[in-house]
Amino acid sequence: MNTPSAGRRRPARVAWAATLAIAVGLGCGRAGADTPWAQWRGPNRDGFVAGAAWPDGLDQSRVEKRWRTELGPSYSGPVVAGDTVIVTETLDTTTEHVRALDRATGAERWHVQWEGSLRVPFFAASNGSWIRSTPCVDGDRVYVAGMRDMLVCLDTATGREVWRVDFMAALESPLPAFGFVSSPLVIGDHVYVQAGSGFVKLDKLTGKIVWRVLDDGGGVMGSAFSSPYPATLGGVPQILVQAREELAGVDPEKGTVLWKTPIEAFRGMNIVTPTVCEGRVFTTSYGGGSYLFAVDPARTDKPVEQVWRNKIQGYMSTPIVIGSHAYVHLRNQRFACLDLATGKESWITKPFGRYWSLVAQGDRILALDETGDLRLIRASPTEYVPLGEAKVAAEESWAHLAVEGDELFIRDLKGLTSYRWR
Repeated sequence: MNTPSAGRRRPARVAWAATLAIAVGLGCGRAGADTPWAQWRGPNRDGFVAGAAWPDGLDQSRVEKRWRTELGPSYSGPVVAGDTVIVTETLDTTTEHVRALDRATGAERWHVQWEGSLRVPFFAASNGSWIRSTPCVDGDRVYVAGMRDMLVCLDTATGREVWRVDFMAALESPLPAFGFVSSPLVIGDHVYVQAGSGFVKLDKLTGKIVWRVLDDGGGVMGSAFSSPYPATLGGVPQILVQAREELAGVDPEKGTVLWKTPIEAFRGMNIVTPTVCEGRVFTTSYGGGSYLFAVDPARTDKPVEQVWRNKIQGYMSTPIVIGSHAYVHLRNQRFACLDLATGKESWITKPFGRYWSLVAQGDRILALDETGDLRLIRASPTEYVPLGEAKVAAEESWAHLAVEGDELFIRDLKGLTSYRWR
């Protein structure tokens, strides 16, 4: 994932070996590596963190507010680069901004902007047409996706632009109706994105496009909502790519599509990042249901097979998998535990908010509700075990929670707040 220096190349085989040492078995309750929250869903893209132990309970006295910085609206989660926190915002519905804030004080260190006006269609417009993708920090560079299908590489220390790629111009692809939503993935010498009406691999130092696969035609049904995820399935390294209507495994070197399968969803609302546990892939969709797939690319006759399907539907919240159970925030606003062996619900709660971002450590789950309520939950396959809650935002909080050591970064629609465990 993160390299010691983005300016030095590592052999691709070595980079993949390091990545897959982490990726094998991700999402099965293993602690996240003790590395920064530098990308979508944390160190290993699975929502797990190591570092300072979380408290046994949660109330207002357990979280200490350190600072707050007022910002324009954004759905992007904050990312950490050493002593800096990087955030995005959209101002006056016309320009997109990237800001680097001092991690200790919230003071601005640098700021860049570009034109990024785009009004999303249908139901999504009521929630705002703001920048959506979470940036990815890789050593001395940070990769930021703009709504108008553009990827910008910035110097982490100064904000200086290193390169940018306009996928509509480079690939002659149409403007994605919902904008560039997917969050970049950096592995070794390359950055992977679901953009340009497909799945694209670029040289991370130059922005040169290496290949594009899974061309979906773009437009209203071509704007990917999910984010790519590295895994080894059937002994084969691959990147899981969930598009609007299908899930696929792609060879990271050649771009070969190793397998793919349809995923039913209302208006293509496949939003969550797929999760891997014990060599199987779990995903859930709005209007479709929850699915577990067994994948073996060596089986040319049937490389992917549906193990089970459950009618309960996730929505925007990517699940956390601990042990042999998936903890899922549902379309109907309830929180549920699914037994991955059988596909049966172990329990389902009363309704909460419309969106939870989920982070885990050991058998604990932190859940940030879009209402600004933060809940601490003990993962149990037999019952819902709340350990307390605290109010951490007065505004709606749609961006993913970030946890770094004993610090929590809460991005609501009007700013970023830093908290610390007491």
